[in-house]
Amino acid sequence: MGETLRLLLGDLKNAFKDLAPIVAVVALFQIFVVRAVPEGLSSIIIGLLIVAVGLALFIRGLELGIFPVGESLATDFARKGSLFWLLLFAFTVGFSTTVAEPALIAVADKAAAISAGKIDAFWLRMTVAASVGFAIALGVFRILTGHPIQYYIIGGYILVVAVTFFAPPEIVGLAYDSGGVTTSTVTVPLVAALGIGLASSIKGRNPAIDGFGLIAFASLTPMIFVQLYGIAVYALSPESAHQTIVVMEEAVRETVEAHEIFNPWDILFDLLAVIRDVAPILAVIFFFQYLIIKKPVPHLRKISVGIVLVILGLYAFILGLEMGLFPIGETIAFQLTAMQKVWLIYLFAFLIGFSTTMAEPSLLAIAIKAKEVSEGHIDDFVLRVAVALGVAIGIALGAYRIVAGDPLHYYIIVGYCVVIAQTWFAPRYIIPIAYDSGGVTTSTVTVPLVAALGLGLAENIEGRDPLVDGFGLIAFASLFPMMTVMGYGIYADYLAKKEARS
Repeated sequence: MGETLRLLLGDLKNAFKDLAPIVAVVALFQIFVVRAVPEGLSSIIIGLLIVAVGLALFIRGLELGIFPVGESLATDFARKGSLFWLLLFAFTVGFSTTVAEPALIAVADKAAAISAGKIDAFWLRMTVAASVGFAIALGVFRILTGHPIQYYIIGGYILVVAVTFFAPPEIVGLAYDSGGVTTSTVTVPLVAALGIGLASSIKGRNPAIDGFGLIAFASLTPMIFVQLYGIAVYALSPESAHQTIVVMEEAVRETVEAHEIFNPWDILFDLLAVIRDVAPILAVIFFFQYLIIKKPVPHLRKISVGIVLVILGLYAFILGLEMGLFPIGETIAFQLTAMQKVWLIYLFAFLIGFSTTMAEPSLLAIAIKAKEVSEGHIDDFVLRVAVALGVAIGIALGAYRIVAGDPLHYYIIVGYCVVIAQTWFAPRYIIPIAYDSGGVTTSTVTVPLVAALGLGLAENIEGRDPLVDGFGLIAFASLFPMMTVMGYGIYADYLAKKEARS
């Protein structure tokens, strides 16, 4: 009991340290730019305390429950030796964890509004969930065969770019963003544990090189599938662009107004929402564990405690965000977009991108596993800083794109070219982690503030279309961390070789 309490206190201390950059950025802009004391200051302080407690519970729950059960299942499937059941399990995990993802539901509803009802929200969610299921199965197949991940990812990027030139402009931004919202805070640790456990169980596989990469697949395939879906729908039912834009502007305006109003009663349903998100994952795990593997879950009591801690941690985390950070962060974002000083927008975009990523639970989970499987060669804090720097640069550049009115896909194509070039020079152990880092940066903390900033910019800048220009910041936040993490790997490898020579 004493050891558990000591670990929880350590996690709580780290959580406060992780939240400090967000608090500093928000306070800086509130005092020196907005120049006003925020309303409900006591609620904001309480919310931040709840966020810290939620983060601490979440990390402890991962260590106790999610990581062990994922790695145990992977080991059991590897011993069972059935390719069919392993691939079916991988597909089912991807599908079930995605179909109920709140961020995906929001994107699907927005897509339905954009298309004036032509794109059905339900079938779009099914399409994205199927694409993620396919991605996880393909990633597992890659681990089994030992193929280098870069061949799959580069081929996927080429497909994304090729499809973009045929996709209607109304769907491109949403398609790119959909790749960043399909990997939830609970999905990422489970999928990472599955990949690492599988690579650890197969002779000749390296957990650091082969175990990562599943999240990268899950971020890539939705971009292809959503664009193909959009091409099919728009080809079958063409409509004037003006009508679509009018519908989209109304939908965006309603979304923005809804974000500006905080309803305390809404947070009472957050716990049920978290349980709803976790339930399909647990159902898949126990179905395959008891009916296919046909053996009880090892250390069931300990794993159950971990799962409960994950649920309570996520609930507290979301509750604290809604009480403290979201209202003030979104208010600052909209106030900045109404100003004429664009450099303040870029500065806010950079700082909020960096600070929110440092506190992202999904990134914390991946960094912990990266340090563990690399036997300390990858420093978890340095990795998180590299990812956060990439998100900061990406969001700042994305904000510039909206202000300038440049087409989104030109930036994304150039970014993919840089990533492909870096892949040939980066050390093998960092490549899968770099690819995965693009999928873990756009989750619980980052998405709401980034979405509010993009929509606010597109709404307030004359000549910008919320449909075409307001989306895409999440895509930038997913792309640039891959560059900075591979850059970190290349530099670390250079220093290691230099030290060896001397």
